[in-house]
Amino acid sequence: MPIHSAIVHIALHTPSHSGVGDLLSYASPQPLPPGTLVRVPLGKREVLGVVWDAVDATGELPEGAAMRPIAGVLEGVAPLGQPWRRLVAFAARYYQRALGEVALAALPPQLRDLQPEQLARRLKRPGKAQDATENAIQKIALTTEQERARAQISSESGPFLLFGSTGSGKTEVYLRCVQEALEADPTAQALVMVPEINLTPQLEERFTTRFAPRFGSQAVVSLHSGMTNPQRLKSWLAAHSGAARIVLGTRMAVFASLPGLKIIVVDEEHDPSYKQQEGARYSARDLAIWRGREQGAKVLLGSATPSLETWHASRPPTPEDPEGGRYVRLAMPSRIGAGVGTDRGAGAPARVRRVDMNQQPRRAIFSAPLLAAITERVARGEQSMVLLNRRGYAPVLHCADCGWKSDCPHCSAHQVFHKADRTLRCHHCGYTVRVPRACPTCGSPDIHSMGRGTEQLEEQLSALLSEVLRPDRTPARIARIDADTTKAKGALEAQLAQVHAGEVDVLVGTQMIAKGHDFRRITLVAAVQPDGALFSSDFRAPERLFALLMQAAGRAGRDAAYMAAQAVHGSQCEMWVQSYHPKHPVYEALRTHDYPAFAAQQLQEREEAAMPPFAYQALVRADARSQEVAQGFLTAATAAAHAADLPGLEAITLFPPVPLTIQRVANVERAQMLMESPSRAALQRFLAAWQPVLQTTRSAPEHKGLVRWLVDVDPLVI
Repeated sequence: MPIHSAIVHIALHTPSHSGVGDLLSYASPQPLPPGTLVRVPLGKREVLGVVWDAVDATGELPEGAAMRPIAGVLEGVAPLGQPWRRLVAFAARYYQRALGEVALAALPPQLRDLQPEQLARRLKRPGKAQDATENAIQKIALTTEQERARAQISSESGPFLLFGSTGSGKTEVYLRCVQEALEADPTAQALVMVPEINLTPQLEERFTTRFAPRFGSQAVVSLHSGMTNPQRLKSWLAAHSGAARIVLGTRMAVFASLPGLKIIVVDEEHDPSYKQQEGARYSARDLAIWRGREQGAKVLLGSATPSLETWHASRPPTPEDPEGGRYVRLAMPSRIGAGVGTDRGAGAPARVRRVDMNQQPRRAIFSAPLLAAITERVARGEQSMVLLNRRGYAPVLHCADCGWKSDCPHCSAHQVFHKADRTLRCHHCGYTVRVPRACPTCGSPDIHSMGRGTEQLEEQLSALLSEVLRPDRTPARIARIDADTTKAKGALEAQLAQVHAGEVDVLVGTQMIAKGHDFRRITLVAAVQPDGALFSSDFRAPERLFALLMQAAGRAGRDAAYMAAQAVHGSQCEMWVQSYHPKHPVYEALRTHDYPAFAAQQLQEREEAAMPPFAYQALVRADARSQEVAQGFLTAATAAAHAADLPGLEAITLFPPVPLTIQRVANVERAQMLMESPSRAALQRFLAAWQPVLQTTRSAPEHKGLVRWLVDVDPLVI
């Protein structure tokens, strides 16, 4: 019977539905500390693993068992610390995923692929010398509201919600709090998260400008999926070693190894991009809160339109609710005047103007008043922004004779018409074909576009403004920014630079232009077709629409000095909303920029309906070759849960399985089942006990066509 010097228990990337346990045991020549990165054989492959448990020294194998030895240790990389392992273990447990799946997905892809010898060579490469100095960081004067928030963050433990209107100077508060944390402790690190990749470069530039003179240009690094694998590895290693003092990133950065973590900032905390929608469906915002508490780091959530969950969690104490919420709410309602707190300051909030489209000509894209307002802006040399959250030229092509529509053959969705390259494209599976010259069904040449996308808006505006001249007597210039125009590397940066330089008069785009960008010359923002979200089956749709419109309105009038100069011509910043329901409560609250009133109304409805944040939800989704198999699996799993009388079941409502809104994608049918409970603990107990039941149910012969199943805890899309 072989005896080994040590048996190590290792976390590997094994998905939860594979049925393989969380940890696998291997033989090691010597004991290895938990957190050590190793290469181990798995089947016929060699993969990366993380030593998880304390080793069993001089362990004996059971009779007849064989244990494979580890292939090597990744020398030069310090073991991953206990706080990081606790974070991964919590995320795996709470979001119902395998431990190794979460742990390995949190590591840079190149680290998973490199052999120990390759990594050793990479680590030997000389890095750039740090150019840090002892120069003091220049401090920008804070407004009274900013200083009050900074002082409270400094003196209390939090977590904090920085509720500040767009242009109120939230970023400056982030910078000052990070600065205090780094200067108080030479080993301190900060994590700053943003929702979108395209917001990372401009924030990185601002942080580097502020902190590089004091801590060196290598002290600020980024982590997001838009980086190359070597770039991500370099940033991760800098954070793991402590060389990087500040890590900027998207949701994936919440898992960065930061042994000296002292402060976490989650900017635009309401943004749904913080919720992962593939694999382990974690919420980076919620994990940031948990990680801050575990590592003793302060957590600062910032937003002008907080999620209703965060708003409710930050409610102040009242006689009826003496405890209040578990977060501290810090209000910064005022936009900053010129030259104070930010580079140039922000002007007054945009005046909201609503256009009743019922009074406009049928099929009109732009109302006459809005078009006149945009024309005036162009003539004065000001910029306008037009928002439509649908890319492409038109959502669908339609045959007037037989009713044919450009449906995707692989999905239960339409193919979108893209006029620029004359293609029909499915935005779900990517299937693309050339636009037919005639109807594929009846041969009629009378096929038309239905609906509108940003491409059509750009074309229409170009035609409508063709005779409009700028102050220099040159024609108006229209530009479009969406997922189609920013595919090429560097395209987004180049287009934004044109807007900042004043080379664009009217910017058309999707929601990617509505958040975070500091456009200085925009004085008018227009939402042309926002009504779709008002009557969505998703109960969060009004919340998302209000946040999007508030963010878009915040792009107007951000430079108070510029607005003061333009006021000579009678100009003021405006937010135009074209709607068939202009009196809807969402638009009423938008008109007064009154988020608290909107949130109070929404929370009252949620409480009456027992929906989050007053209840807790999870989804189980099944993908199969047929809808019958998908729903049959979920129905059988529900019956098995009741038969086994699983713990927590008495406090949970299990709803019947239903098809997803888009039920077929890439020829795979999708169904889901919602469960709801007033108790988060009961829901978690039930889901943990249900996992083996789901695995057993999957193996039944009648569910042979099942492709996959997954659990989504705290889903954002129902």
